[in-house]
Amino acid sequence: MAAKAKQRALVAKGMTGHGAKISRGVSAGTILRCTDNTGARELRLVQAMGYKGRLRRYPSAAVGDRITVSVRHGTPDMRKKIFQAVVVRQRKPYRRSDGAWIQFEDNAAVIITPDGEMKGSEIRGPVAKEAAERWPRIASAASIII
Repeated sequence: MAAKAKQRALVAKGMTGHGAKISRGVSAGTILRCTDNTGARELRLVQAMGYKGRLRRYPSAAVGDRITVSVRHGTPDMRKKIFQAVVVRQRKPYRRSDGAWIQFEDNAAVIITPDGEMKGSEIRGPVAKEAAERWPRIASAASIII
């Protein structure tokens, strides 16, 4: 009985099967493309939220993770400010639980508010299925989910 409860908890977190762990493809300092219409163009990853690391190891994040970013290029009111975002695409290949390997052309993120709402109203380009499962607001705004 406890095994079924544990399995349900893993399914709720999006971690099922052996391919549950997504390769961390974006580390601190990585430049990401902002794929929403907030006015930001390029983001720099500052910190991965909830990342428990090791001494002298750079924080890193994967698809679907909440991160802290600073806006490098964009409109003047967005630049040089700190926001929270969600990684929706990563260049580093990762394996899904069905055995498929997924890789995108670029690293991209969507800016969100601290309570998880999207700051913009639309998303350009595809969104990874893992990010869409964890963030329903992003899934509803995405045009393509891969």
